[in-house]
Order: sequence, then structure tokens, then C-alpha cells
Amino acid sequence: MDLLKSAFDMLPRRRRRSPGSGSEQAVLSTKTAAALLCAACSPHAQTGSGGSELPYYGRSPPFCPSPPGNGSTNARWALAYGHARDLVALMTVDEKVNITRGWPGPCVGNTGEVPRLGIPALCFADGPSGIRGQEFVSAFPAGIHVAATFDRDLMYRYGQALGSEYYGKGINVALGPVAGPLGRVARGGRNWEGLSNDPYLAGAGMGAITRGIQEAGVIATPKHWLLNEQEFRRRWTPMGDAISANVDDRTLHELYAFPFMDALREGAGAVMCSYQRANHSYACQNSKLLNGILKTELGFEGFVVSDWDGQMSGVASANAGLDLVMPNAGFWGDSLLQAVHNGSVSDERISDMATRILAPWYYLRQENAYPPPAIFNNLQQHFPVDVQGDHAKLIEEIGAAGTVLVKNVNNTLPFKKPKFLCVYGYDATVKANPWQNRDRYSGGYDENFGWNTFNGTLVTAGGSGGSTPPYVVSPFQALQERVTKDRGILRWDFYSDKPTPYVNADACLVFINAYASESFDRTSLTDEFSDRLVLNVASWCAKTIVVIHSAGIRTVSAWITHPNITATLFAGLPGQESGHSLTSLLYGETNPSGRLPYTVALAEADYGANLLNSTVSFDPNPDQDFTEGLFIDYRHFDRHQITPQFEFGFGLSYTTFAYANFSVSVSAVQHNATNLAEFPDDNVRVVQGGHPALWEVVALARCVVANTGEVDGAEIAQLYVGVPGAGVDSPVRQLRGFVKVGPLVPGQGREVVFELTRRDLSVWDVVAQKWRLRRGVYRVWVGASSRDLRGEGELVVG
Repeated sequence: MDLLKSAFDMLPRRRRRSPGSGSEQAVLSTKTAAALLCAACSPHAQTGSGGSELPYYGRSPPFCPSPPGNGSTNARWALAYGHARDLVALMTVDEKVNITRGWPGPCVGNTGEVPRLGIPALCFADGPSGIRGQEFVSAFPAGIHVAATFDRDLMYRYGQALGSEYYGKGINVALGPVAGPLGRVARGGRNWEGLSNDPYLAGAGMGAITRGIQEAGVIATPKHWLLNEQEFRRRWTPMGDAISANVDDRTLHELYAFPFMDALREGAGAVMCSYQRANHSYACQNSKLLNGILKTELGFEGFVVSDWDGQMSGVASANAGLDLVMPNAGFWGDSLLQAVHNGSVSDERISDMATRILAPWYYLRQENAYPPPAIFNNLQQHFPVDVQGDHAKLIEEIGAAGTVLVKNVNNTLPFKKPKFLCVYGYDATVKANPWQNRDRYSGGYDENFGWNTFNGTLVTAGGSGGSTPPYVVSPFQALQERVTKDRGILRWDFYSDKPTPYVNADACLVFINAYASESFDRTSLTDEFSDRLVLNVASWCAKTIVVIHSAGIRTVSAWITHPNITATLFAGLPGQESGHSLTSLLYGETNPSGRLPYTVALAEADYGANLLNSTVSFDPNPDQDFTEGLFIDYRHFDRHQITPQFEFGFGLSYTTFAYANFSVSVSAVQHNATNLAEFPDDNVRVVQGGHPALWEVVALARCVVANTGEVDGAEIAQLYVGVPGAGVDSPVRQLRGFVKVGPLVPGQGREVVFELTRRDLSVWDVVAQKWRLRRGVYRVWVGASSRDLRGEGELVVG
């Protein structure tokens, strides 16, 4: 153990030279350390001492050597690997090294090229909700908004449309979708990029969006792997190391790695590793995460790319499983070439790195006449390529489907041709100058619509995950269109928190927002100006409707129970068609079906330790211990019996629904419930996404959902499971299925079938190091939210 500790101590953890210079010192000083590491660990060294869970303060255990990709997942991967290996066999060591690093070029990231073999520079670009900093591209709804639709079909179509725009711009690699952060920290600055605080919902989104992007011919890059849950101290600074996210083995698998499995299952060709440390080892050189879990356990066939300037060592990162460094040479370049020549990095490893980079290129058939990059560069004349297609229609549809109605007293909504509307609040209209801030990432521009009070309606949020709207249809613009059509009247005030009363108004709409961004976490889940504005309007307007465009959780306890506030909508980050999406709901053309992808608390303190990222710390080696384990968001509220304002999965409709005939049974393809507990043959080759048996359907749940109201509408039926031990070492219940049912006409019913896979019912056994079903009684519920449960059943595993 002392030998292993010495080896780790020899690995460089901090960047001491400019990112583009490389580091000979990093290579030469780590040759012996790398050898010691590989001698000290084996493919089975995946847990702490004695096979127990990793202690919170333990070091992430080493896992080496890096397993070579083999293309064994399916015939398509096998064919891609065959082509990639043949090409790599023709390459010199210099050429292999050249394609493992970033180079200057037109894109956010550009790999090296090998002209003599026809290998082009691969083009990488942000972001997960639209191509950032470019012209004639669409601004799609953010990930958290897509998650709020609870609609797999919309998630897939979203990915497909997004991928087609990347393809049209000649971008090989799309940097998304996002499930890291998962939303552990309620105030996390980048939660809005992800696909909810629940691993199952996030996984469904990750899988569907990845499939859509790659069916368009573009390599998807699920990110950030792994445990990137806050912005505070996420990167190394002169103050010291990045924060270390310290998590136990079971939580790592069941929460944070879980949604990435779905993306891998759908063939993701790349994965981006994150900035921060994970159990005291930087994520882009963490061999447990990269070699052990991603490439061995989950059978990942593609390449691991660093987050931009996220590489923190040379030899250590190569041997730990990093395949490509961005956006420049980092600690590699000539230093990596030297490391291969002196044996610090093996010939097999550098060949595998090159093969893994080229295999997805073949897997997506990008070698066949792929469009050249059509990237906007303001320093030269260019000919814009318009890739928007008819995506505005889809954006409007998703914008409406992801908007959540949380209050609607006495049928305030939908409107019935009101003649006199008042519109208040800075979020109602476009006020920001979209060209005021140069985008430091790509040379384009950073559109922070609504980034603070008076800066306009919020359709995206900030940083590398933000989008670039070709235009923005504001709520005020769309409302003007409707009122004009109905020959009505509008009055508005976008500035004051105490606007002029109009007592004859049919209704008053108050627009507020909550912004978030990469690089910093939120300081509050509310703001005094907005709350004061809402209360001042409600003091005289008997029908006050509040619309919140929010980058995440927004508490509303300051005003939500006011009797004059008769309707409230969480309108998320809906993208460029924001106003049209909203008015279709306000006027009843679309019946709300969105559901909250997080829990809204009565008070910020109800989130407990997960409210904050950390206190201000001058510790050179800061830690963030995930002591809550599996219990984040609604799992935390259930465990501690805390009443929320609005629970996870909650959302209202203009109609009502009833549930009946709920049942749970073992799938017909399974022998019986007793045999479920026996895990299939361990000798079966792992495919991308994990052991193939994890994806087998082992049980079915059924119910009938009927529209009992007076208008057409769609219901989001949700399935929750409590494993044996629930409420003790496992969540009381956790989402394990959802189906959008409808639209149904009044009186119509439809049977809903939920398929439960082995993974859905399993827990991670930290001793056996595998997914296992527990013997005992599984409780299964169906309902309209995590707390509105309409049916209950049991499944006994013997």
C-alpha cells in the first residue's frame, strides 16, 4: 500500500505550464509512477480494502491497464473497428499522437489530421441545446425543459433535429447531451443543461437524445463523466486543487453513472470527462472511472475526450483511459510521443487511443462525403449555411409540452378571448442586446437573454451550454398577436416592481425568471424584486397569473398561496419560440401536460445539505462528501418526511384523469419470480451499456388511464418502485417508468404497459461488484406524481 501511495504522489495534479506547451516533466517524472500503478493494480481492483464500499475520504482505486476497444457490442461496431484498426496499422507513432490532441481550427475543438491517409480534422462544437455562436441555427429548449415533457418521443425528435443541424454545419462531434450535473446541488449553476434530478428520467432523455443525434450521422458526447455537480471550485486554481467529489460505490452506480448507461446503450461514440476531482483523483485521469467503470463495466467502445483544458497530467491521464485532449496539446503533443518512445505509454495504448477516435468516425459513416465545417468566423467573409429546417415547429411543441401548470384556481386558464390584459415584468419581452458579450469559447457571441433584472425574457441560460437564437418570440410579442386578433387591449410595464393598477383588466400576467450559468452557482432560489412585483400586482388584480422562466428550482412560497394569484406556470427554458409555446397553453390550444423534473420546496432550507455547493473555502485540497448517498431531491424529501410545495413529477391539466386495474407481473419471457434473483451468466461478453441481461424486461406493470374531464388532454402516468429495504438503505420509492398517455378525448381510456428491466429492479452490490436483485417484496406504485399515487402492487422475488 505504501508503494501505491508513493506512485500516486508522483503523479502531477496541477497544471504548471501553459495548456498548449505540453510538459516533458510530466512525462519523465511519471514513468516510474505509471509502472508502479500498473503493477499494483489489476482488472479486479475496483473497490476499497476487503471489497467494501469506498470510504468517503478514500482515494479512488487504480484500474489498469486501459482495456482496448474491441467492437464486440454489435456487428456495426465490429465493422467500424475493423476499418479503424486497418487504418491505424498504417499510421506512424507521430500520426497516432497527432490525432489524440486538439489543434487550432474553425471549430470549438479540432483534432489533428493525417492527409496522406485521408483522415480529416474532426470538428467539435457546443452545445446540448443548439449550436452555439453560429448563424442560421436553432435555439432549442434546454435539457431540463425537455425532461419536463416526460415524453420519450419528443426527446428523440429533439435529438434528431439537433443532430441534423450539427450535420448540416459539418460538425462531427456534438458536445451533449448532459446528465452531469444530475442536480444534486439545488443551486447548481449548470443543472438546467441536464435532464432532471432523477437518474431514470435523465437516462431516458440521454438515451433518446443520443439515438436521435447519431441517427443524423453525428457523434454524441454524453457529459460530464462523472460527479460534476457544482461550479464552486470545479477547476484547479492558484488557490489549490479542484473540489473532490467523494462518493461511495453504490451511489456512484445507482445515481450518477446510471443515466450514462442509457446513452451508451444507444451507441454513444464519445464521452467527455469532467474538471473536478472524484474521490481525490482528477476525473480525466481517474482510472477507476475511465478504465474500470466506463470501459470495462459498461463496455464503452468510443473515445474519452477531456473537458476543455481539463487534463491535469500527461502519462497518468493516458494510462487512466483518456483518449483525446482538448482544445490543444495539453500535457501531450511531443511529450506523449516521447512517453511512447520511452515506454511510459505503451504502443498498444497509443494505438488503442487512435483506434477509439477513428472507430466512431466509421461507426457513423462520416468517412463518406461528410460535409466540411461551415463555421462562422467573424474575421473573414463567409457564406452562411442555413440548417434550421422546420425545427421551429418542434421547438414550439416541446416548449409547450415542457411547461408545467402548478396552480389553476376556478379555471382561470385557459383564456376565453379576454379583451383586456395587463402584462408586467422584465421577463415578458426581449430587452437584452444579444451581441453585447463576445463568446470566450468560440469567437462567436454569448446570448444571455434575461441574465438579470430588466435584461429580458429567459429562453436559454449561460456558458458553453447556452444556445444562439436566430430570433426570440417573446411572451409579449405572442400575446400582442392574440390580443390584436381578438380586437382587445394590452397594458404593460416591464420595469417597475409596483406597476400602475388597471382594475378593469380581465387578467394580469406577471413574468419573472431565475437565471443560472456555467462558472458560478446560484446564491438563492428566489429574488426579492420578483417576489415584490408579484405581490404588488396581486394586491389589486383578482386574476394574477405568474409565469416563471427558470434555469432550475425556483421557490414560490412568498406568494403562491395569495388568493388573487389564481394560476402559475413553470415555463422553464423553452427556446426561441417561447411566446408561441406559452400562448398556445394560455389560450387552450394545447392542454398542459408538463411535469416538474425536480422538487420545489416550501423553504430553501428543506433541501438540507444539498442546497449549497460548499462554504467559501481556502483549503488547497477541498472536499465535498456526498454523505446523503442515494437521497437527493424527492428521495431526500420522502426519507425525511418533508412536505414540498410541489413534488417531483407534479403538474396540472385542464382536464382530469382516473387510474384503474393496476397489476404487476413477471414478464412472460422469465421463468418465475424465484429465478429473477439469479444473475445470468457472468461469462457473457459485456456490451456498450453494460451486461446485456441488465436490459432484459423481467416484469410488467399495467393500468388503465381514462380522461374523466371535459376537454381533450394527455396524462403522464408514472411508475415508482420500492426495492426490499426501501426507506432504510434505499429510497422509499424511485421512478422506474413513465408514459405519456394521449391525448385522450373525454371518456376515453387506454391501457398503459410499463416494462421493467433487470436494471430497473436491481441495486449495486459493492461486494460482488455487480447489479443484483434483492430477494423479498418489491412495492410498485402508479400515479400522477411521486406523491399522487393512484395504484399499488407487489412483486415478490424469492
